[in-house]
Amino acid sequence: MITDEEIIIRLYREMYSAMINKDRAELERIHDDSFVLFHMTGMKQSKSEYISAIMGGTLNYYSAVHDDMEVAINGDTARLTGKSKVTAAVFGGGKQTWRLQLDFELIRKNGEWYFTLAKASTY
Repeated sequence: MITDEEIIIRLYREMYSAMINKDRAELERIHDDSFVLFHMTGMKQSKSEYISAIMGGTLNYYSAVHDDMEVAINGDTARLTGKSKVTAAVFGGGKQTWRLQLDFELIRKNGEWYFTLAKASTY
């Protein structure tokens, strides 16, 4: 039997695959409608703004090598801290590799986990 922690870690990996492959359906599926992303710059994006930026080429992801993922579950909510080396070109900048840390909040609805919040920083 797969644990909630394993499901959440898989969701993190699926998110990066969807970002790299510009898979709108997968990005829509794994992010709750209430999802908000806070970029390193402090910029805030809603789910629709974030997905549109990926699909439109404002946020371009090329690869991700995952270093560490820590999950804490409390009932139907969870926190995930993921650390990955991410190669991307964002907001018109050149292609670079960042040591990107994403701190997520998740919620379980009808037995499924969804991202509700992410805060980006470096590590």
